[in-house]
Amino acid sequence: MTRINSIAARQIFDSRGLPTLTVRLETTGGAIAEASVPSGASTGAHEAVELRDGDPKRFGGKGVDKAIANVNGPIANALAGMSLEDQAAIDRRLIDLDGTSNKGKLGANAILGVSMAAARAAAMTVSQPLYRHLGGAGAVRLPVPCMNVLNGGKHADNNVDFQEFMIAPVGAPSFAEAMRYGAETYQALKALLHDRGLSTAVGDEGGFAPDLGSNEEACAVIVEAIERAGYRAGEDIAIALDPAASSFAVEGGYRLAGEGDGVTSAKALLAIYEDWVKRYPIVSIEDGFGEDDWAGFIAQTEAQGGRIQIVGDDNFVTNPTIIKRGIAEKVANAALIKLNQIGTVTETVEAIRLCFEAGWGAMVSHRSGETTDDFIADFTVAMGTGQLKSGAPCRGERLAKYNRLMAIEAELGDRAQYSSPFKRPPHR
Repeated sequence: MTRINSIAARQIFDSRGLPTLTVRLETTGGAIAEASVPSGASTGAHEAVELRDGDPKRFGGKGVDKAIANVNGPIANALAGMSLEDQAAIDRRLIDLDGTSNKGKLGANAILGVSMAAARAAAMTVSQPLYRHLGGAGAVRLPVPCMNVLNGGKHADNNVDFQEFMIAPVGAPSFAEAMRYGAETYQALKALLHDRGLSTAVGDEGGFAPDLGSNEEACAVIVEAIERAGYRAGEDIAIALDPAASSFAVEGGYRLAGEGDGVTSAKALLAIYEDWVKRYPIVSIEDGFGEDDWAGFIAQTEAQGGRIQIVGDDNFVTNPTIIKRGIAEKVANAALIKLNQIGTVTETVEAIRLCFEAGWGAMVSHRSGETTDDFIADFTVAMGTGQLKSGAPCRGERLAKYNRLMAIEAELGDRAQYSSPFKRPPHR
């Protein structure tokens, strides 16, 4: 039986140039596994706590020395000698050691790095790729990559209120071809923006971040880029949105600053989405309402849930307890899945299981502050979610996930499956 011999963490930098940590786990058999932890900018209020030092003299308070010390001290001591055969037992030990409801004592960043490294080490000890170790022999489904090609909100310094406008190659025959569809459309979009004298600088997730005349213009220009690249909007490539409405929620409604100073009611915002769904090939809307506006989510699910995917992110934060409540209240029909929102591999698996049992979708996601760790690529295949968002086909920390998925597809060969989890765009 292979056991944990040692655990150590050290500081690295994420894609925004801010500190995060990587964890190195060595087994009694001599295998060494590492895992790095991402960080979000648009975060839900109920996410597990990302422990930062708070010292303004170091990285503006964003240092992670405390989290690293927690890994190297109490966590390493508590897990030494544990068997790698039981991921749930390792994660339970981490949760109990922390002893809080939000992992605020040790830090979800410290805990997650260890949990991921343990999963990797366990796969190595049985000489299996991570996706097969976590998902078994039936882990053969590649996800539709939802690529964030236009950035706004907290992910860009422009006048676009909505955070993410994504393209989803729903009609591709394989993951590798889906990446070709997306990459060619991305380049067509760049040329189109350049021709119009608009910025082709990119935001945190690799999408372009131009100032536009309205939020809707982003949908229109993406459709034009899809067609310029030689694809059919809605047939080959669809659109997915993440407005991240918590970022523009105000008392009494929502303020779309890029379109004026007035306050838009939840009812009026739903009408905007309804209009767009009728006129653009939209298959998924994530966080269309603020994290506390469950009434807005419920209304959208009732109105549009039979036609498109309604995804909860900031309101659910990958927390199984909250997802259970969301299922009971019919708040959405899908949940976004981020490992660092909850803090362990086991709890993340449980969140996905709940979604599947309810007939919901589950979209695995990166964070805006990423590393080159490709754990979520294997994890998505292991869970068979059929959908993943990892940013634009640009920037190394985004492409690390997509490139790993292409490698998995090549390894699976004829067993690899690729199919869209989305309903066909309702207006097509």
